[in-house]
Amino acid sequence: MVDRAELHDVVVVDVSTDLAGAYCAKLFNDAGAVVIRVEPPDGDRWRRWQWSGEPTDGDGPLFRYLRHGQRSVAAVAGDAAIDELCTAADVVLTSGTGPGGAPAALAERLPGTVVVSVTPYGLEGPYAGRPATEFTVQADSGAVTIRGIRELPPFQMGGRIVEWVAGAYAAVAGLAALRRARATGAGALVDVSLCEVANITATNFSDLFQSLAGRPPLDPEKPPRSVEIPSIEPTLDGWVGFNTNTRDQWESFCVLIERPDLLEGDAEFASLATRVARADEWNAMVREWTTKHPTAEIVEQAALLRIPVAPVSDGRMVLELDHPRERGVFVPDPTGTFEMPRRPYRLDGEPPPPPRPAPSVGQHTGEAVPSRRARPEPPSGPAPLPLAGVTVVDLTAWWAGPSAAGLFAALGAEVVHVESVRRIDGMRTAGGMFYGRPQWWEYSAFFLQANTNKRDVTLTLDSPEGRALALELVGRADIVIENFTPRVIEAFDLDWPVIHAANPRAVMVRMPAFGLDGPWRDRPGFAQTMEQITGLAWMTGHPEDQPRIQRGPCDPNGGLHAAFAALVALERRDRTGVGCLVEAPMFEAALNVAAEPVLEWSAHGLLVEREGNRSPAAAPQNLYATDAPERWLALSCATDEQFRALAGVIGHPKLADEPALADLPGRRRHHDRLDALIGEWAAARPLDGAVAELLAAGVPAAPATDCRRTFDHPQMSARGYYEQVDHPVVGTHATPGLPFRLSGVERWIRRPAPTLGQHNAEVLGGWLGRTDDELAALEAAGHIGTWPAGA
Repeated sequence: MVDRAELHDVVVVDVSTDLAGAYCAKLFNDAGAVVIRVEPPDGDRWRRWQWSGEPTDGDGPLFRYLRHGQRSVAAVAGDAAIDELCTAADVVLTSGTGPGGAPAALAERLPGTVVVSVTPYGLEGPYAGRPATEFTVQADSGAVTIRGIRELPPFQMGGRIVEWVAGAYAAVAGLAALRRARATGAGALVDVSLCEVANITATNFSDLFQSLAGRPPLDPEKPPRSVEIPSIEPTLDGWVGFNTNTRDQWESFCVLIERPDLLEGDAEFASLATRVARADEWNAMVREWTTKHPTAEIVEQAALLRIPVAPVSDGRMVLELDHPRERGVFVPDPTGTFEMPRRPYRLDGEPPPPPRPAPSVGQHTGEAVPSRRARPEPPSGPAPLPLAGVTVVDLTAWWAGPSAAGLFAALGAEVVHVESVRRIDGMRTAGGMFYGRPQWWEYSAFFLQANTNKRDVTLTLDSPEGRALALELVGRADIVIENFTPRVIEAFDLDWPVIHAANPRAVMVRMPAFGLDGPWRDRPGFAQTMEQITGLAWMTGHPEDQPRIQRGPCDPNGGLHAAFAALVALERRDRTGVGCLVEAPMFEAALNVAAEPVLEWSAHGLLVEREGNRSPAAAPQNLYATDAPERWLALSCATDEQFRALAGVIGHPKLADEPALADLPGRRRHHDRLDALIGEWAAARPLDGAVAELLAAGVPAAPATDCRRTFDHPQMSARGYYEQVDHPVVGTHATPGLPFRLSGVERWIRRPAPTLGQHNAEVLGGWLGRTDDELAALEAAGHIGTWPAGA
C-alpha cells in the first residue's frame, strides 16, 4: 500500500525561535514530514503564550496548533545531539542564530542539506542583526504608511501576519530546494527577510507604480495612506465587507444599495479617486442603505449580484459560519479543548489527516534519529534552479494565482500564462490609472511583478479552437493551475477529469476562493474578502475606529499555500507516476494564518480585538510623531531588557525600577502612560536621530517608511531585492523579486512580465507546431491576438 503522507521520508529539524519558523515547520509536518523540534529544557517560549499576554500554566493553544504531531528534543547550544540531528536532516530551520549555529556555516558544513533562515532583515546587509520586531519591520518596509485615514496615524496589519506569511515563503522555498537537493545533491541556504515579505505582500507595489508614473515629487503634506471604498461598512447588526475590483462589480454594488442613478451620465463615482476625494459624500450614500439591513440579508443579496462580499467576523463568528462548518474546515485539537483550521488543501478530495497530539518538552530526547534518503554527490559546477525542467500552464488571473505561478517561474519552471484578448487578466486593469498611455494595460505594477519570467499566450477557452490549443499545452505540463470560481472552468470543460484524460501525469491545482463544494462554492472572493471574513480585519485598525482590511497579504498567502500544495502533489506524482487534483481555497489558506482568534475564542472564550499599533507581544509599542509632519517613529519593546534600555534613552531611567512595569503584562496595563512619555520625547527629535538613539541602545525602532519610496532602502538595495527590469512597453523600472535569497542565485528576474499574447508564435507555433498561416487564421477569428478586443 502506498504511504499517502507525501513527505513521509523528509526529516526537518527546527532550531528556530520565531513564529515564522514554527509555521514553516507546521506546513512540512502537515504534509507528512518528520519534524523534530529542538527546544531548551524549560521548553519553547511559545508553549507559554496566549493572546492575553498572561502566561499559561500548560501548553497554550497556539503552541499546540503549530506543533501537532511533531517530535521534541530538549537540548542547548553545544550539545552533540543537535549536531547529530542537523547532520541527519533534509531541512534545518533557523532564526539566524541559535543552537544550530550560523546558517551559512551550517549550510557549508552540511552539503546536500537545505538550511532555511528567517530573520527580520536577512542574513547580510547593513541592517542584518538590527534589533527588530514584526511591527518595526512592517514600518520600515513601507507596509504601515499605506493604510489609514488622514485623521488618525497609519496602522499596522494585525495578527503578526508578516511572520505567518514569511513561514509560508520559507516552506515553499525550502521544499523546492529540497526537490533539487534530492535530484542533484546540491544543498542550499534559503535566506528569508521579514522586511521584504512585508514589502512584497502589503505595499501594493506603490514604489513600482510611482516609478511607472515618472517618480513625481512626494508631497509631505499628502501622506500615502488611504482606505478602500467601498470596503467594510456598518449594518443594522454589525459589519459587512465588500470589494469592487471591476467596473461590473461596482455597477452591481450601486444596484445593491438602490442607487442606480449613480450609473447615469459620466458615473463619476466609478473612479476610486473620486470616491476617496469625496469619501464623506460616498460613505453617506452607502451607509444610508447598509445600516437599514442586517448583515446576513446584505450578504445574500450581494452574492446574488456576484459582488465579492463577506460578514466581517471575529474569532467567535467565523466558527459559526455555515460554509466552513459544512466543509469540515474546523477540527478539534486532539485534547478536545479548542478548535482550529485543518490543513488548507486537499489532494484528490481526500480529507487531511487528523492532527496528532503536540509533544511534551523533550518527549523524544534520546530516540533514534531518522535517516534521510540518500542523494547524489553535489555537482561540481553551478546547480540548476530548483524547479528547472518543470512546465506549468498558468490559467490564473489577478494576484493570488499569478503569484503562485510566478514563484514557480522564478524558481526555474517554464510557465505559460494564458489569457484572452476578450478577457485580459483582470490584474492588468490596475494599470487603468495610465489609461491615456498607449497599451495602458501593460502598466499594472501587480502584473509586472507577479508575472515576471513567464511566457504569455492568448486563447479563447470558451471556443473549440482555443480549448483544443489549451489541451495541447496541458499535454506538455507537469502542473496546471487555475483560480476561477468553480463554475467557470467547468463551463470551459477544462476541469479535472478533462485535464487528467489529456495528461495523466499532470497535477491540477484549483484555487477557488471558497472551495469546490459547500454553500459558498461559486462566490467570488479576493484578498479583501478573506481579510474581512477570517478575523484579520477584526484585528486591524484603531480601537476607536472600525475594522479595516490589511490590503494585500491574503493574495500572495493564498498563492504560497497553493504552491506548497503543488510541490507536495509533485512528490506524490513522482512516486506513483500519476497526477492528482489539488484543491487549495484562498479562504482556508487565510484561516490557517489567522488562526489565533479561533484558537483563543474556542480555548479561552477570549475575543481578539484590534489594538491600533499596539501588540500583546510587546509593550510599549506604537507609532510616535516626531518633529516633522508625517515622520512617524515605530518603537517596540519585546523584552524586559529592551524596556530597561528604553527608559534610559527617553530620560526616565526610574521606570525600569517600577515593579508595575517589570514585565510585559504590567507594561500593557500602563501603556497609555508610557505612550505619553515616549511621545513627549519623540516629538522633540528628528526621526532619523530618534531611530539611531534607540537602536544604539538595543531597542527595536524604525522609521515608518513611505511606501512610495522603498526601491533605495539601504537594506533592500544591499540584498538586491529590487531588480532593474527592462520591459518593451513600460521601460526600465526597479521591480521586487522574491523576499528571500537562495545560495547561488544572483537575480530572480530573468525575463520581464510578458506583454499580452507576446509568445503566441513561439508557444503555439514553435511548441505546438501551428504554421504562420494557421496562426494568422486564429488571430483573424479572434481566438488569439496581442491587443485587447475593443481597445
